[in-house]
Amino acid sequence: MTLTLKATFHSSMRILLSTALMLGATAAVPAVATKAVAPDFTLRTMEGPNLRLQEQRGRVVLVNFWATWCGPCKAEIPGFVELQAKYKDDLVIVGFSVDDPADKAKAFAAEYKMNYPILLGEGREDVQESYGPIWGIPASFLISKDGKVCRKHLGIAPTSVFEKEIVA
Repeated sequence: MTLTLKATFHSSMRILLSTALMLGATAAVPAVATKAVAPDFTLRTMEGPNLRLQEQRGRVVLVNFWATWCGPCKAEIPGFVELQAKYKDDLVIVGFSVDDPADKAKAFAAEYKMNYPILLGEGREDVQESYGPIWGIPASFLISKDGKVCRKHLGIAPTSVFEKEIVA
């Protein structure tokens, strides 16, 4: 996709998502259990070093696709900060900023006191597609200690639901 086409696509998706939210389409798709091995990826973190998903085995991983402009994402992130602090030895939350440049994601992460790795996904739609289709955000995937996707949430979900799934 060219840069102009990509920007137009992202702009159209924002309008579509905003319209759906205004029309009341706010309910999340229920979590669906799967047993597929989580698609591996290596991406640069906001801090600079790369993070490879496969290297997180042995810990529960929560991959959360989000963006700075997404209202439901903003509502969900404080719960992730709380869970990361509470379960820091057994859990790693990985925030995947779908289309924000590093400077914007960094300012957002500081404002929301995000205490977990933030991946810069701008231009890496291949990662989203490997977990998808992801038609909207937030989208979260809970990955077991052995690297299998065990739950997914397409849309916002309460912190209490994530916590029950993390400790299960």
